[in-house]
Amino acid sequence: MSANSEERLHARALGETGPRVVFVHGLFGQGRNWTTIGKGLAGDHRVTLVDLPNHGHSPWTDRVDYLDMTEMVAAELRSFGEPVTLVGHSMGGKVAMQLALRHPELLRALVVVDIAPTDYPVSGGRTDDPDEEASPFAAYIAAMRALDLDSLTTREDADAALRTAVPSRMVRSFLLQSLVREGPGEGGGWRWRLNLELLERDLGELRDFPEPPAGARYDGPVLWIAGADSAYVLPEDRPRMEQLFPSTRLVRVKNAGHWVHSEQPEVFVETLRRFLERVEA
Repeated sequence: MSANSEERLHARALGETGPRVVFVHGLFGQGRNWTTIGKGLAGDHRVTLVDLPNHGHSPWTDRVDYLDMTEMVAAELRSFGEPVTLVGHSMGGKVAMQLALRHPELLRALVVVDIAPTDYPVSGGRTDDPDEEASPFAAYIAAMRALDLDSLTTREDADAALRTAVPSRMVRSFLLQSLVREGPGEGGGWRWRLNLELLERDLGELRDFPEPPAGARYDGPVLWIAGADSAYVLPEDRPRMEQLFPSTRLVRVKNAGHWVHSEQPEVFVETLRRFLERVEA
């Protein structure tokens, strides 16, 4: 890791009273992706939306590594001085699981969103369906890096340029949240808040799930939320999840794929709130 990695992660706070809930985003995301969900809880919770390194406003590092990210998030949680419920989606879900296994004293409960404690194949395919698309993340990075930021005039132009590689309007909108204009007025240049060069180089690292410490398991309450239309959580993932997290309850959300909280926010908030009511009682 570079010296920059020792800086504090950027985080945004919502809500002023109640138990703490911390949200960690997935690849290409940032804490603000959780704003709708966070506001849904902020009336009676203190919510923190974290930017992982190489994303959002957090520092850039010289490598992508799950254990590095885990320790950086753990440092944030220690600053609260009390256990939190940690919610992580996709890449952030792997960080959250690693943190629960390595620093269980920092957590009251764990919520893992549409990811499993396993290595994912380079193809992205985890079913027998020959029509299933390969993992698109490398293509997303290539398309974002190919965007000519110097000649870009509007966000609509950027959206159009990404359309071939990123056909989903929802996913394009998600990616473009990290495209920002620098400087005053409309004359400032554009830049990505994502360390795209590094993410492209180390994308393979993000497919893996580092082996936990020998005998490690997290005995606290765990809610595992999966999209019913997603192939990221399969029946064969259940034994490993229950070995590492024996108090796990799995909920599959209908009409949702990998971005469960964006596709079904009302159902997601209600599911999460019911879980929080139980663990905070």
